[in-house]
Amino acid sequence: MLTIHAPSVGDAVVVEGALVAAIGPYPELVAAYPGARVRRWPGVLLPGLVNPYGAELLERAYHPDPREASALGTEPILSPDFPVDEARRGGSARRGVQRLLAHGVVAVSGELRSRVVVEAVRRSGLGVLPGSVPSGTPSLGAGVALPPLRVGGAARFAVFDGDVCVVTVLDGRLVYRAR
Repeated sequence: MLTIHAPSVGDAVVVEGALVAAIGPYPELVAAYPGARVRRWPGVLLPGLVNPYGAELLERAYHPDPREASALGTEPILSPDFPVDEARRGGSARRGVQRLLAHGVVAVSGELRSRVVVEAVRRSGLGVLPGSVPSGTPSLGAGVALPPLRVGGAARFAVFDGDVCVVTVLDGRLVYRAR
């Protein structure tokens, strides 16, 4: 199914399956693709972000379950001494992936070693790029934009309204939408 993602600022993008079919001004794309579903978003459409701390945030940090918030808080726990078994690590990785998607992240860099983390990332569609972890404090919102979208390229992007991620799309699938 063809979908036109139309931000309030800048060019719109036509997505067909997992690929970008066209990029251009919204009125021109609507005229060229009259049967396409239209999704309108506030803000600007960007290629999406690569989080350089992805491996560390997913494998070495613990993302508390909302039911643990009163005891552990809601922010990732970066302590290497925090005890986590394999089942909790899997749940943490899934929550961590969702938090990354909510920040417009479409790929992480670094080497993933844990089987449950690799599975959570694979199932989400989040990309994994080679790279080393930079120095500094890991942050969910840290990221570098990917190269600009191109026709025929992967439909991996995010829409930002100011500093807030409104939507994240991975290979044509809407994987995060702000409420």
